[in-house]
Amino acid sequence: MPSEISRRAVIASAAIVPVAALTATAQKPPPSALSDAQLRLLAAFVDRLIPKDELGPGASESGVPEYINRSLGDFLASEKPAFTEGLEGTDALARRTQNAAFVDLSPERQDAVLTVMENGSAEGFPNARAFFNRARRLTLEGMFGDPYYGGNRNFAGWDLIKYPGPRLATTADDQKMGVEIKPYHHSAYGVGGENHGH
Repeated sequence: MPSEISRRAVIASAAIVPVAALTATAQKPPPSALSDAQLRLLAAFVDRLIPKDELGPGASESGVPEYINRSLGDFLASEKPAFTEGLEGTDALARRTQNAAFVDLSPERQDAVLTVMENGSAEGFPNARAFFNRARRLTLEGMFGDPYYGGNRNFAGWDLIKYPGPRLATTADDQKMGVEIKPYHHSAYGVGGENHGH
């Protein structure tokens, strides 16, 4: 990856989000898995992967930290220790190399920290690349998955990639080439799925 983590690169890889991630069971929101400080750090991290720009809102505004937090408190609970260790490692790397907490750095200096993590050259943080890749994958799931799970708030991710939403039937006109399909902003889980603040 070049010295900057581009939104285009993140979006281009959205197609590889596994179907299981988009359809995992979610009933009521689990208790918070992360502390407030960890959530702030996570929000800063994911906003550098998918920043707010002219194409739409960033990852944190789209509910990605909520998705990851819920996941770590539920079906990914076994990953919580490694994930929180990765967040701590990210902040320690920022303090060591940039002389400030990750959340206090400028976007450019945050990108510098994430770039060395992604390319495997983060000294003193041996699991940096694995953590970066896992956090990036969860960011994609939270940004582009069904809003039922806490991410993709206001269908921002679907709008970004022009996914029209799940539908049981389409018209002949909707199936024509070159036709822009009107978005269907509904969770695949119906009304109950839309009571999660979306």
